[in-house]
Order: sequence, then structure tokens, then C-alpha cells
Amino acid sequence: MVKYPGGALLPSLHFDRTSRTPISTQLCSALREMILSGELPPGERLPSSRTLAKDHAVSRTTAISVYEQLAAEGLIRSSIGAGAYVADTLRDGRPVAPPKSSPDEIRSPPRLAQLSADASEHYFPRLAHPENPRPFITGIPAFDEFPMALWASLVTRYWRQPRNLLLGYPPPEGLMELRRAVAMHLRANRGITCEPEQVFIFNGAQDAFNRIGNTLLDPGDTVWIENPGAIGARNSLISSGAKLVPLSIDEEGINVAEGLEVAPDFRLAFVTPAHQHPLGVTMSLQRRFELLRAAERAGAWIIEDDYVGEFHYAGHPPPTLKSVDTSGRVIYVGSFSKTLFAALRLGYVVAPPELVDIFYRIAGATLQGSAASLQSVVANFIECGHFSSHIRRMRRVYAERLQALLDGAEKHLGGMLEVAPTETGFHTVGRLAPDFDELAVARRAAERNVLVSPISRFAITPVSQRGLILGFSSAPPRMIASAAETLALTLKEMRKEQAKGHQTA
Repeated sequence: MVKYPGGALLPSLHFDRTSRTPISTQLCSALREMILSGELPPGERLPSSRTLAKDHAVSRTTAISVYEQLAAEGLIRSSIGAGAYVADTLRDGRPVAPPKSSPDEIRSPPRLAQLSADASEHYFPRLAHPENPRPFITGIPAFDEFPMALWASLVTRYWRQPRNLLLGYPPPEGLMELRRAVAMHLRANRGITCEPEQVFIFNGAQDAFNRIGNTLLDPGDTVWIENPGAIGARNSLISSGAKLVPLSIDEEGINVAEGLEVAPDFRLAFVTPAHQHPLGVTMSLQRRFELLRAAERAGAWIIEDDYVGEFHYAGHPPPTLKSVDTSGRVIYVGSFSKTLFAALRLGYVVAPPELVDIFYRIAGATLQGSAASLQSVVANFIECGHFSSHIRRMRRVYAERLQALLDGAEKHLGGMLEVAPTETGFHTVGRLAPDFDELAVARRAAERNVLVSPISRFAITPVSQRGLILGFSSAPPRMIASAAETLALTLKEMRKEQAKGHQTA
């Protein structure tokens, strides 16, 4: 560091005048970094505020505010007439930064808790959700159809209430007005009879899965899980230290007989009965009874993830497992991420009577509660009938988008990708012809801005099913039709390349 009578020269002190960050904040951060890194050692005299301002063409007020902030943090000491110096307390107290490693040097990984260390290599990364939804991404509702004006009016009405009703902590188990509204909706639309006191509000379904796992599972407990199955729930259960037992899916749903053969003493089962994720199978009533009997015999619990049960496009809606549970083994999980929009991060759990007191205790001890404003607006949205109207309208919208996918597949994808019709949900399955590799198809399609997910992406252990998961909810019909044509072009090119490779061989 170069010195001169007015204090150290600071040639490496830089800031960006075009940045929206205030210059004082930038200067303070830069000086703090120089001090903590040792570039400005303890006892080093700093330039006066007047000199700092002159050297770096800033106002003296800015320079004074920077020094005052650093002094308040204990990084410098200053007094009138004596100047400013790097604090001597940093001589022994400053932590030593680790040496910078070269790009080729392998540094040891950070130490993790044993559970996280064991689980890390088993995590599956979540599917990417781009800012602008495009075909055929899964799990995203139609942002373009959401009633923004109506929602904005409800939000404005909420914030006009007295402050004492708005600004306190929300109950950790959720606002009673939303819990009542959820119970009312489930009773009318999903055949679930429950009391508001059984409903608990979480920061999304993923948060609910985490809490359930942490409440009910000890490390090493056995969990039945669908294979292929939902990635987010799987990661939550892995985080709880569970021993996952992947069970195959047939035309009736999860293979209960297989589970009883390999792990009869299971602690928990995770299922998506209304629209199996990702294969789209609706669990048969007989299979539901088999699962409930198995859980009752084992003293196990069942998580039912009803992530898109409200959206059906033909006949009667698929029933919930909870509605036929007479022994109180099913923990029902729902979410507003699909029915309204993902940014809400609001989910809910209907706890069996035996677990209600436990959930209250856990909520009171560990939960901070979801944003009261969002809870209240959603409750109002439901109670005023807007939610039911929105669901009915979105069923028509999604039915049109599904039909656009089926029409596009019939027109362009014949002989290459057989797209199965579905009566529920946000996605369906396309079965690839035997000469295609699903991973290669997904990569090539992504190069053309078409996002498809291979079935194997959702599997813990290899599965017999091969194909692509095709979401139809997020994009309008014209985009779906265009994407089907683009996907067909991709498959045709891949087939030609294969044929050319065989000829060359």
C-alpha cells in the first residue's frame, strides 16, 4: 500500500457511478473488503475525509458517511485532528481468509451434518421453471389466464383494514378464515369431510412434506414411494433420513403387493392417486383399499398429494384417497400453486384426528406462519365464490390446451411419439418409438426451446416405461401446436441421422 502524508493512497478503491447502488454504499463495501482482507493492515492511516473525497471525486458528505459507518462497525478509529486509522483490534481478531486456489486445484468440500452428507448424492435436481412458460414444461398453471384485476382489488381491500389487524404475527397453524375456507372447498369439491381445526397452512406443499417427514420419521424409517414419482416429495423424504422403497406403477396405481413383499413394516407411503405423477394413472378403488389396509396393519401413515385433482376434463372428478379413509391413516396435502399461481407458496394439510394435537404443537414450536396478507386474500377469494368460478373456467382452458396437444400429435407425431389422452391434470405422457432415446430427444428438443422431460428423470431405480412427459397447461393452443410441429421436426431429423449412421456402418 502506497503511503503519503495525507494517509494511504487507495488506487484499488473502485466504484461504479452508473450503478443504482449509492456511491457511499459502494465505497463502504470496498473499504471494508480491503480492511478485512488485510490489504489495509491494522494501524494503517487512512486519507482524511476531505482527501478521500478529492481523490475519488465524491462529495465530502459522502466520504464522512463512509468513515462514520466503518467506525460504527469497529473497523476504523478516528478522532478530530488525529485522522482515521484501521482499528488495532483487527491485528489479532480478524479471521484469516483461506488462500485462493487455482482453477485446477481440488478443495475439500465443506463439512455437513451426517444426514445431509449421506443424502446429498441422492438428491435429484428440481425441474427448471423458466420465467416465460413454454411448451411442454410441467406443473405450471396458465399465467396468461389469471384474473389479475380481481386479485389486485382483493389485495387493495385487505390493506385498507386497521393496522392492528394487519401488522402482527399470523398464527403458525394458519389463519382460521383460510382454514375454514379450505375445509369448505374440500367438502364441496373433493368429497373430504373435515373440520377447520384439522387444516394446517404451510409455505407450499414442499414445506408440508418437509414438516411431515421431520415429524413422523426417524432416520432409517422405511417409506414406500412411487417409481417413477414426484421429485420434490422424494427429496423432502430423503432429507428426513428415510429409507425409500421405490414401488412400480401399473394400470391401477402403486404396486401394493410389491411393497408388502419387500417392506411390509413401512412407516409412511407417498402417493398421487388422482393423477399419478408423472405417468397420469388414476389409482383404482380396489388399489386404494389395498393401500389403506396395508397402512392400517403396519400402523403406517399415507401422504396423499392431490396436486391437480381439481382439474378434470371428462366424466366425474377422480376421488381422493382421503374421502374413503375410514381408519384415519391419510394425511392429505393440497396446494394453491397449481389452482392459482406458484408465487403464492401456500399449501395446506388435512391432518387425521390422531395427529391434530401433534401438528398444533409442532406448528407452535417451529413454524413462523405464512404471510397473513396472502392467506386472507386467498380466503376471501374462496369465500366470495371466485375460486370455484376460476376452477371451472380453467378446466375449459386446460381442456382446450390438451386438445391442441392431442391434435398436434395426431397431425405431426404419428409413428414417432404416441401421446396418451388424459382426463385430469396438467400433463400427459408420450410413448416414444423404440428407435428413440428419451434423454437424447429431450436434449435436442431443448435446443429448439421445446422443454420435454424423459420419464427416467422421475425414477429412483430404472423403470420399464420409456417416453416423454408433456405439459400442456402453461402455453396457449397456438404455441402448443407449433411446439408439436417443432418436436416432430426434431424426431424426424434424429431418425434420418440414425438411418445415415447405419448406412455408413
